[in-house]
Amino acid sequence: MYRNNSLISAFFFVSVLLFLGAGIQKDNNEFRKLNNKAFTVGEKLTFDVKYGFVTAGIATMAIPRIKRISGRNAYNITFDVNSVPSFDWIYKVRDHYETYLDVDGLFPWRFEQHIREGGYSRDFSAFFDQRNGRAKTSEGEYKIPKYVNDIVSAFYFARTIDYATMRKDDLIHLQNFYKDTVYNLDVKYLGKERITVPAGTFNCFIVEPIIKKGGLFKSEGSIFVWLSDDELKIPVKVKTKVVIGSIDADLTSYQGLAGKLTSKVN
Repeated sequence: MYRNNSLISAFFFVSVLLFLGAGIQKDNNEFRKLNNKAFTVGEKLTFDVKYGFVTAGIATMAIPRIKRISGRNAYNITFDVNSVPSFDWIYKVRDHYETYLDVDGLFPWRFEQHIREGGYSRDFSAFFDQRNGRAKTSEGEYKIPKYVNDIVSAFYFARTIDYATMRKDDLIHLQNFYKDTVYNLDVKYLGKERITVPAGTFNCFIVEPIIKKGGLFKSEGSIFVWLSDDELKIPVKVKTKVVIGSIDADLTSYQGLAGKLTSKVN
């Protein structure tokens, strides 16, 4: 699980790549208002991170609470990736990401990143001043477009998109802010597939990030993500192809979903 090739990077790259303005409804208030049936407070998704047949880590995505921030209600969303004890001696990982996602508009107010991978560490935070178009980070202040995402909020926003209306090879145009830059990236819709993971068998949508030079992560292999084919669009599987083999994140358990998981076959 080297840092540049890890599924941790791949998983979050997918999160970065899924910012789309489809289905946005505007009202007379200060911010947009979106219809969200995909997730709610109390949701928790757990994944095995595998290299070949070896389980190297556990990843967890959760929405433990709603918090008031900048005068608005926001989902407090956390994403944690930890290597398992038996893998720590090879490459110890303790990563924590956190975002505060506006409940009504599904855009971020605050983002935190705390990376501990082997001998590498990084701490980064940003407050998104969505009213004035500024990102105030631990490293400086930068101009941002309205509703720009961070790498975690983008993933949850993507779960509200209606992929059933798309055709194979359709491209989605995206935006994301990280460190000091707004990145324009695309993702390709590949169609549907039924797959089996430890949590069960699911009908899924498949998307592939199109990695561009100068983006958040360097192009070192193809990345694919399977989202459940229903209103919830939970991530069922993420695969990144590397030089030797592939690294996978497979859904093992889920709880606190916003509705019925109709895509599950058994």
